Formats: sequence, structure tokens, C-alpha cells
Amino acid sequence: MTSRAQYIHHLAIRGDTNNKMERFNGEVRDREKVMRGLKTKETPILTGYQLCHNYIRPHEGLNGKTPAEACGIKIDGENKWITIIQNASRTKS
Repeated sequence: MTSRAQYIHHLAIRGDTNNKMERFNGEVRDREKVMRGLKTKETPILTGYQLCHNYIRPHEGLNGKTPAEACGIKIDGENKWITIIQNASRTKS
């Protein structure tokens, strides 16, 4: 007996979806497992993850740009983390 099941190999969802947020939540959950949970809501890990996601990590859907670059925000310097930290320390004084 042969199976007549048809499998979906590719699915594209168009319109207003929450795919980006679901992906971000999945990435945070994956990281949280390795770190054995987030102890408090005030942890700097979440803020650091947001910075990495928005300013450092390029995205395929944005043609290799970060969300910040796609919005016209450019982070100069060889090491973006150092540049972000230096700029943050200047504005906190």
C-alpha cells in the first residue's frame, strides 16, 4: 500500500504576522536554557540580547543589514560592541 500523503515543503505567510517576535522569543528561550534560567527581570542579559539583535547581528530578511542599519542608524568602528558601550557611557554622565 502506498501513501498518498502530500507534504508541504515550503510555506510563506504574507501579511501582518508575529513571526519576528516568535523567533526572538525562541532565541531567548534557547539562550535561557544554557544559562539555567533568568533569575530576575532586571538582568542585563535581555538588554544585551536586544542590542545584539537590533544593532550587531545581520538579518537575512534585511539583505544582510541589521534592523538599525535598515532604519538608517550606523554603528561605526571595528568592534560594534565597544562602540555601543563607549557611546552609552558618554550619555550616562
